[in-house]
Amino acid sequence: MRKKIAAANWKMNCTLQQAEDLLNKLAAVETHLSNEKISIIGVPYPYLLLAKEKLQTKENMFVAAQNCYTKKSGAYTGEISAEMLQSMNIPFVIIGHSERREYFNETNAMLAEKINIALEYKLQPIFCCGEALSIREAGSQNSFVENQLKESLFHLSEEQILQIVIAYEPIWAIGTGKTASNEQAQEMHQHIRNVLANKYGTSVAEKISILYGGSVKGNNAKELFAQKDVDGGLVGGASLNADEFTTIINSL
Repeated sequence: MRKKIAAANWKMNCTLQQAEDLLNKLAAVETHLSNEKISIIGVPYPYLLLAKEKLQTKENMFVAAQNCYTKKSGAYTGEISAEMLQSMNIPFVIIGHSERREYFNETNAMLAEKINIALEYKLQPIFCCGEALSIREAGSQNSFVENQLKESLFHLSEEQILQIVIAYEPIWAIGTGKTASNEQAQEMHQHIRNVLANKYGTSVAEKISILYGGSVKGNNAKELFAQKDVDGGLVGGASLNADEFTTIINSL
């Protein structure tokens, strides 16, 4: 049985005081998590250890970094390595978010390198894929997302691909308040699972969690998560509100 996951991506938000307040609230709320239903909190680098400390007694709630670099170490001022994250016992890392692709020119080939080094240092990647509005309007979203998966993930072994969580982001629905319909979300998630099945077999594809990331809110999470191939969400803005994110967690 594949895991159901409510993942938060704080992006570049929160002062130290705001982060501490939000983490305190998350630590205090009642969530119905288990080994099969988990939550992952992706915080800015300066707050990784704070988040681990605040959430250490919160069962099945984990911390994620929002990115890592392609190299182990060296003269790369401002970058964070997978080895550093491993040394802090950070279990998850977000790789290939649409904003990293768009603003920092991250290519599929670069993301394959990031996936490799994350796995080398025992980090579990949350790999993001998804299309812009122009691609959706042209009707080529399926082939576009399939190409992202092939170029960044298909060099992996069966054992390695089972370590990957995939997050589908319809870029046209991020931060816009616009959400893909339940049917659109299910259609793409099913396509992604079929692409994985064609490469690795159905039994492997059925074990990989695929999250939806596009304006997930407390009032739409339950219906989205009820779709057959939607295994949870990668949540942006709504994750900055403890009460709303708790509602999303409890919608799993």
